[in-house]
Amino acid sequence: MTNLGDLEIFAKVVATGSMSLAGRALGFSPAVVSKRIKRLEDRLGTRLLQRTTRQISLTEAGQGFYDRVLGILAGLEEAEFYISGRSAQMHGTLKISAPTSFGRMHIAPHLKDFMEAHPELAINLVLTDEFSDIVGGGFDLAIRIAELTDSSLVARRLAPVRRLLCASPDYLAAHGEPKHIEELKHHRCLPAHNNDTWRLNGPDGALSLRPEGMLITNSSEVIREAVIAGLGIALRSTWDIGEELKAGRLVQVLPAYEGSHNVALSAVYPSRQFLPAKVRLFIDYLAELYGPVPYWER
Repeated sequence: MTNLGDLEIFAKVVATGSMSLAGRALGFSPAVVSKRIKRLEDRLGTRLLQRTTRQISLTEAGQGFYDRVLGILAGLEEAEFYISGRSAQMHGTLKISAPTSFGRMHIAPHLKDFMEAHPELAINLVLTDEFSDIVGGGFDLAIRIAELTDSSLVARRLAPVRRLLCASPDYLAAHGEPKHIEELKHHRCLPAHNNDTWRLNGPDGALSLRPEGMLITNSSEVIREAVIAGLGIALRSTWDIGEELKAGRLVQVLPAYEGSHNVALSAVYPSRQFLPAKVRLFIDYLAELYGPVPYWER
């Protein structure tokens, strides 16, 4: 019978793309990892990994084996979770990727309650505005704000995302408030990125426009501060500017138009037959925390 530890090592090598990184994560030397992989391949009578000096990739047989190994390992964790129940016995590390601003504003403040409920479970929260390679980066899940396309990943919707056109009262006092969508071309607009396209839903359906702005930056947080300071009109999510709208520091403009309704807040994780208990617990926690009407909308 195949050694369960060999399966864990194989899965970690695939997830990290490196025998040395896999060994470091599991507490083995690269030589031991290589030996265990070879033992597994010898037992199965087939090559699972293609090795070059630069990278490790799965063979066709290795890919099919890996998909099934993930189910075995996740099923084992699920069985252990069934015995232990939803208790403080949850252990290990949960590695999460999340957008920078959202993670800082709406994940970090809520980690305390989750971690106190599961004191043996460590959290590795990586904030980035790039889409992380979940499998290659060894992530258990990623939080994404996007219109998700079909992929080999599984996604669970956590909350709707509303994006509004907004500006500061000072800007509107100085430049006037647009009454029609065509008037945006005469205003200072603040796209989140250079050449960013605003995809909107309006009275006549979906439309796209490419605003031109005088401020060029790769930081969405800079745009947030710029619109609050009165530099122009921006398309922002309510999770990002909800407090500013409530306090009157920002005002919605052209309320008949909002960002595409296809964009949502989702938890994304590798496709597998069983979802690891630690991942399921965290996703359930966020889904209950945000909900169909998230707290920043109330």
